Amino acid sequence: MEKTNKQYDQVMDICSSVFFKKMKDYGTAWRILRASSLTDQIYIKAQRIRSIEEKEEMKIDEGVRSEFIGIINYAIIGLIQLELGTSEEELTKEQTEGLYIKYFREAKALMQNKNHDYGEAWRNMRISSYTDLILMKIKRTKQIEDNEGKTIISEGIDANYFDMINYSVFALIKLEFED
Repeated sequence: MEKTNKQYDQVMDICSSVFFKKMKDYGTAWRILRASSLTDQIYIKAQRIRSIEEKEEMKIDEGVRSEFIGIINYAIIGLIQLELGTSEEELTKEQTEGLYIKYFREAKALMQNKNHDYGEAWRNMRISSYTDLILMKIKRTKQIEDNEGKTIISEGIDANYFDMINYSVFALIKLEFED
């Protein structure tokens, strides 16, 4: 578990570096996006990963690594938007950093709890399985969004975003640290 925690933190550093560099370029323009739009952005990234996995080639010179990073960052934006709602008002750098770190840490805590119960089973999975699981979580999220956020017995949109973050982190750990 110590190895997983260390690798998770390294992936967090990679993703947050991308996120904060883009924030310097664009600010928090994403504040205008509704959760459904963010879910669609995540879908586009996950679908591209699946397409690359199936075709084993790509015409755009950006591999699956950047797409998994994008899924993580969009899912965190989604969690922020669920908390704050859409707005044309920008967040300050400090507010954004605080919220970003808060949700990434919550995702890590969830991973630690599940990892304890499942005994690091994720390490024996294929990256393509993470892609499929993310796509399934997206379909679930879209259904919940179509039901105006209401569920009868299932977890909400936020739980699906957290799972998408963690599946993407697992994929990045495998891509970054394993042969």
